[in-house]
Amino acid sequence: MNSNQCSFCGKKRNEVQMLISGNEGFICENCIEQAHAIIAENTMSSGFSAAESIAELKKPKEIKGFLDQYVIGQDQAKKQLSIAVYNHYKRLLHAKDENREVEIEKSNIIMIGETGTGKTLLAKTIAKELNVPFCIVDATILTEAGYVGEDVESILSRLLMVADYDVEKAEKGIVFIDEIDKIARKSDNPSITRDVSGEGVQQGLLKLLEGSIVNVPPQGGRKHPDQKYIQVNTQNILFIAGGAFDGIKEIIERRLNKQAIGFSAEKLNKTEDEDYILSQLNAIDLRKFGLIPELLGRFPIVTYLEKLTKETMIRIMKEPKNSIINQFVELFKMDGVDLKFTDEAIEAIVEETMEKGLGARGLRGATEKVLEDFMFNIEAQDKIILSKDNIKF
Repeated sequence: MNSNQCSFCGKKRNEVQMLISGNEGFICENCIEQAHAIIAENTMSSGFSAAESIAELKKPKEIKGFLDQYVIGQDQAKKQLSIAVYNHYKRLLHAKDENREVEIEKSNIIMIGETGTGKTLLAKTIAKELNVPFCIVDATILTEAGYVGEDVESILSRLLMVADYDVEKAEKGIVFIDEIDKIARKSDNPSITRDVSGEGVQQGLLKLLEGSIVNVPPQGGRKHPDQKYIQVNTQNILFIAGGAFDGIKEIIERRLNKQAIGFSAEKLNKTEDEDYILSQLNAIDLRKFGLIPELLGRFPIVTYLEKLTKETMIRIMKEPKNSIINQFVELFKMDGVDLKFTDEAIEAIVEETMEKGLGARGLRGATEKVLEDFMFNIEAQDKIILSKDNIKF
């Protein structure tokens, strides 16, 4: 072992800035940098990696703890989602066991909640924590085969794209189907009109959700008819569906009133606030809304997201890691401006958003509007305290 030269590249002590000693040799700073670059490159290329053993798998409490950092409130939905995702990845590990006697089926999830309550954010955050391929697909663009729009197989084209066309990784991914309520059956009588983006799409989704080998067009289908198909097994892909289901509350209320024999109207009204009504949600209501029984059977977990209160909205503004306040403070800091929000200003922004009925998604727009003039004249100030008096919508 020569203490005057690097054991890797052979450079002398006087040719490098430092030599770091190990048990059997020395390494210079250049070799350390190269080694770090190689590790970083390999990590990048491997991309996603699901847990390989039960010990590596994050427990439901850990998953919920991670979700708590980014999503405020919605404890019931976070709890159900954490359990479902944990069980899904346990199922993948169980499937590797060649001596297994029992085959565990997957549990896809359907989330119901008004716009801006956090459905998409929950799905995005959970995929980030688990480090698996994740894609969001809008159900409104899907139509039956042969009509203008996208085939249901295009859902998997997106997942393949995210997984860099690595089929094995894509087969362990998560797909979030947004606006699932928009493909509800338009009428109780299916023969009245041709419902090309409703019931037909629901039926097309059945084979994907259940688990089958699907021929996926890598570039999305109809525009490239001559492309070679990629076979994807959907058995281990977790599907999470979300939708606002506008009008579901009235459907639940009608069912509850039927069942409330012997209750006085006063007693029923006391308990029938919005969250109570949503907590009574079940597959019967979703079927009445227009989802076919076969589809509902493939979504065994039904969870709901509560309507956001003023207090929750204020917490959403302040508490998450990437909260709106933190984002704007960071933006202004880049210009050397110290931005501060008073509690009254935050309350005013929340009240304005709630009036518009846009949910948490509307908070950013309201904050942008308030800061518009300050951002336009950014160079004219070095400190801004946002109070109720100097904000205007």
